[in-house]
Amino acid sequence: QVQLVESGGGLVQPGGSLRLSCAASGRIFSINFMGWYRQAPGKQRELVAGITSGGRTNYADSVKGRFTISRDNAKNTVYLQMNTLKPEDTAVYYCNAVLRVEGVLFGQGTQVTVSS
Repeated sequence: QVQLVESGGGLVQPGGSLRLSCAASGRIFSINFMGWYRQAPGKQRELVAGITSGGRTNYADSVKGRFTISRDNAKNTVYLQMNTLKPEDTAVYYCNAVLRVEGVLFGQGTQVTVSS
């Protein structure tokens, strides 16, 4: 069974940085897409950033220029470098993967809080 395990969330002041990591474990044949979603209280879950196996990336307009997504295919790991964080970035961040065999998976989520 494939699992996604996230790490790196926490509390940070406005303007600060955090780096999220997500590793896929288990019997994995191939991962087509990896990404990060977030959900703030009272809001719908939204795609923050995504990256294909070939390295093509896409970002939500609200994070362009501040967040960078990357992945290590050999380690089945995806990262989200978040800079210049704002209070409105506060949310639970979920790792997402689209696997060729297993389908769509989400991690358990990690809390990111931006507050002074």
